[in-house]
Amino acid sequence: MTRRLRFNGTGSGGGSCPAIHEDLDTGEIIVHGPRLTDPDAIAQLQHLDEDEIPVVVPRNTLIDFGPKDRDTEPRILDPETFARLFENFRHSAWHLEMRKGYAVDRATDTYAQFVRGEAPTWDMDSPWARTISAKTRDGAYVGRVRIVDNPPTEGQLYLLAHAEHNAALGEEVRNMWREDARHVNLPDEDFWIFDSHIVALCLWDDEDNLTGAELITEPARVNQYNRLRDVAMHYAVPYERFKTLADARG
Repeated sequence: MTRRLRFNGTGSGGGSCPAIHEDLDTGEIIVHGPRLTDPDAIAQLQHLDEDEIPVVVPRNTLIDFGPKDRDTEPRILDPETFARLFENFRHSAWHLEMRKGYAVDRATDTYAQFVRGEAPTWDMDSPWARTISAKTRDGAYVGRVRIVDNPPTEGQLYLLAHAEHNAALGEEVRNMWREDARHVNLPDEDFWIFDSHIVALCLWDDEDNLTGAELITEPARVNQYNRLRDVAMHYAVPYERFKTLADARG
């Protein structure tokens, strides 16, 4: 279908490039300007696909003629697209885990082993293990804070054991009691933060299946989630110590 484009403006004065157009039907923004050709500069660009062309646009052109309103509709990623975020992040990925259990855990052999009272045999060659261990070996940070009920649910007890597997992949795992999380006003949300500027707010059905993720990139909202990460990391404790505390409570 042919796009219906509106010319928003140009900062060049004479009507030449660079300029900004807006799709009247989709709200998408189309920018054109001089192509970036410097190999050293291109090498610094993140998430540049083979079919994409980088262009140079003056800052004032974006400020003067770019959209002024935020999208009113949330951007929802399907589970497959969400999974690719773990392949593309550069320096950090962090997770706040708020749920009482996860369907993906209950479907594993290691969960069945745990329920039977056996020591789980962790798979160090799964796609997740290969992806995360490669990231941490390259110096990236991967961490999570898991919220635990009192008493812990079966799923949360499994994740306390699973933390050994996370740690073996290079992740930092901490835990926090739910009452403590409420005391410091952590929201009842399950989310990932990638490279401190992309938030994926996880969406779940009633059976604890991941149905998608809301993508959040607006700087003010992202900063709110970064602050929540800092609060959670400050009050949570390493999983080994937490496990001792949980055993003492039990």
